[in-house]
Amino acid sequence: MNKDELLKKWLKNELSASEKQDFEKLDDADFNAYIVDFAKQFKASHHSELSDFETFKQGYYETQKPIKSLAWFSPLLKIASIVVVAFGIIYFTFLNDSETTLRTLANETNEVILPDNSKVSLNELSQLVYDTNHWDKKRLLQLNGEAFFDVEKGKTFEVKTTNGVVRVLGTEFNVISRDSLFKVSCYEGLVQVGYKNDTIKLPAGSEFTLVADNALTSKLIITEPHWLNHMSVFENANLSDVLSELERQYNIKVNNLTQNTIKFTGAFELNNLENALKQITQPLNLTYSIQTNNEVIIRNAQD
Repeated sequence: MNKDELLKKWLKNELSASEKQDFEKLDDADFNAYIVDFAKQFKASHHSELSDFETFKQGYYETQKPIKSLAWFSPLLKIASIVVVAFGIIYFTFLNDSETTLRTLANETNEVILPDNSKVSLNELSQLVYDTNHWDKKRLLQLNGEAFFDVEKGKTFEVKTTNGVVRVLGTEFNVISRDSLFKVSCYEGLVQVGYKNDTIKLPAGSEFTLVADNALTSKLIITEPHWLNHMSVFENANLSDVLSELERQYNIKVNNLTQNTIKFTGAFELNNLENALKQITQPLNLTYSIQTNNEVIIRNAQD
């Protein structure tokens, strides 16, 4: 009888007297290899894992015969290896996989429907993490980047970032958390924003911005984030900030040969680089050229 069949019969406690003798001759390498293969077959259900392992362990003890102390020590090492290997594989492979992570690349967005039918639109270069198995007990997400949330009413809905925490019951809001920038825009309902040791209530139509420890609350004049319509919008912004956003959106390098004091009010689209460059340069009487090395040069038109 081959080793696999012998080990399977041992597991089911079906070894005959002669087969038990053959089984006891197996070396630890064969035995432990089989344990690893068997543990990988365990299912994710907590109840079935316990039942399968108890059956497994009981089968092992039932195959043992009273023997001398020295011979008893080897099976003890084997059963210890079963516990360590099997439990490790089961836990890290099956019991610890309920966390969902979403990531977006440059110039990419993604939309996800959460277990409670709340919707999240994830902007480019962002990451969202949440636990599906415990969602009904705690609606909690971790965000790095930018996302728009349309939250169903229910238990507290919490968005954690490195810059602060946003808590709501049911509303529409947008969160940006990138480096030192933390911005929360409330489009519907009421949100609570916690940052450092402070907490504020943000009603619909208002926006909270935290940049380098400077906090500001202002009114919103739009009904939804511009990025949902594939646009980046600016009002009296430094050209350098506009070009930095262009670099981030299109994963390019911009060499700006103009004055740093230029201000820009307008928008550029997020899915066409040529159009975006025209929308930035033409109102400012600037020109651009796209190089082969993924670089863009911005100049004054008279240069």
